[in-house]
Amino acid sequence: MTDENDRSVRPNANYKLSKGDDVNEQLPFRYNRERRLENAPQNVKDLYKEQKPGGFSLFRPLVADKPRAALFITIIVLCIIILVITISGYISSDYILDGNKLDIKATGYEGTAIVVIRKTVSDKNSAYSGSVDIAVSTAVQMYELGPVFYHKIFFSLEPAEEYRFVVPFDAQEILMVLQTEKNSLNITVKVD
Repeated sequence: MTDENDRSVRPNANYKLSKGDDVNEQLPFRYNRERRLENAPQNVKDLYKEQKPGGFSLFRPLVADKPRAALFITIIVLCIIILVITISGYISSDYILDGNKLDIKATGYEGTAIVVIRKTVSDKNSAYSGSVDIAVSTAVQMYELGPVFYHKIFFSLEPAEEYRFVVPFDAQEILMVLQTEKNSLNITVKVD
């Protein structure tokens, strides 16, 4: 009686929806990979070959294909160029005067310019010690100088020294001449 009630409630009760007690009944299975791959092109066969995964590598993903390799090589070349330019001193604002390395900066302040000279000794045997005459001027027009300000500082053999002095005029650029007993250095400094 419950079986008849079940059938009236469940419309698909007469259909076999699951495997019953008969386990020996097999579903037909028509897929066979080996038979299917027999007629496949070689590149498809290669896709199904078992490949061992490679070990962890940081370099392999960087050069996995041509665009990545080109980008990686470009980055390496640019890093080398920047390193060479930095080591050769083209980017640096340092100057050499008789074995002393000078870093010169100027800052404008209320109509004057404050000049800061940082000196480091690169080689104690060849470094100059003594008086250094400094002439500072502004460039009024091309090949013409404005007022000239003179100053004198004294280098010693200390590894690092710093000199500051105020120039009584303000300009966007100042021209400086530093002169020792042997050599002179002509530079242009931008005033910040």
